[in-house]
Amino acid sequence: MTRGPATPLPPPKERRRLRESAALTQPQLATQVGVAPGAVRAWESGRTTPRGRKREAYAKLLKTLAEEEAAQAQAQAPEQEPKPEAEPQPQPELEPQPQPQPVAAPGPTALTPAQAFDALYAFGAPALVRQTFLLTGRREQARESVERAFQAAWERWPEVARDRDPVGWVRATAYEYALSPWQRFRPRHRHPEPPPADPGDRTLLNTLLRLPARHRRTLVLYDGVGLDLPETAAETEASTPAAANRLLHAREAVAARLPALADPQVLHRRLAELASNERLRAAEPPAVRRGGERRARLRTRAAIAFTVALIGTTALTVRTAPTHYEPPVSPGQAVRGVPHRVAPGALSDEELELRQKLRDQVQDGPERLLPRPE
Repeated sequence: MTRGPATPLPPPKERRRLRESAALTQPQLATQVGVAPGAVRAWESGRTTPRGRKREAYAKLLKTLAEEEAAQAQAQAPEQEPKPEAEPQPQPELEPQPQPQPVAAPGPTALTPAQAFDALYAFGAPALVRQTFLLTGRREQARESVERAFQAAWERWPEVARDRDPVGWVRATAYEYALSPWQRFRPRHRHPEPPPADPGDRTLLNTLLRLPARHRRTLVLYDGVGLDLPETAAETEASTPAAANRLLHAREAVAARLPALADPQVLHRRLAELASNERLRAAEPPAVRRGGERRARLRTRAAIAFTVALIGTTALTVRTAPTHYEPPVSPGQAVRGVPHRVAPGALSDEELELRQKLRDQVQDGPERLLPRPE
């Protein structure tokens, strides 16, 4: 069976404009199409494109919104009646007056990198702190993780500013820092923070913290943030079947302890309530930028100091190292069983006689024998 061509869709910005002109929120539009709110958010940002029946329903709804907008604009336009043309009257000739030059309207002022970063931080930091709290159960650790993630984004701002989803970039960095296994070795991790005051929130948070880190992150992204399954798999660096398997196991574990949260909609609402009930505050954007710059300066100075120390150590080694091989001197050892040396005493008569005999003989050796004829 051959499928027909895909239904054309307007650009992502036009989709968002049509929705906002119809005074619809993303959850309301998602309900009409039959998808999750995160899917509509991804379609309008251009990260993903709907397919199949969802694409047909989405395109049909956008077409209806566009027709309603056109009809409303036509109804509001004032009706212009044609006026009868008056006979031209002779006008006195006048000297041509200089025409005023059109003044260009001032365009939108471009934001500086610091202003753009502050706007991104003000938009995404409060929600990211609440989401990270669901992963860690620690308020201070959630705030620090988000601040570190935004500081990393400020260090790589040209790259993050061109990203299609800057908030997603920061969210992935914050989650990685919050779920790092090195956090357990910090002294602050040994002292637990006070749990939520509400018993239901306390039970739900304990249930989340009992889940494996990967399952917990998948559950928060899908049922808490509202991402669709492919986006959740991409952010957790897993395949779509693996992400779906983690999500099912996480939901089963939560439903086993809290049967009232077996419905995904109820679970989504309870996660939002749990994160909103806590008083989680984020630092001001200038403080985060200054902290990131100060941390970068410290790292730079530490790298310079380490390089200088390495160069000095290398120079000292080259200066003091021997230029030729010197064999080691073996340590002395005591020798036993050898008699002690004694001084020579007086010669005996026989030794004196032998010495005199040797002195009297010819020192050149015996006489040479020559053959003689007989």
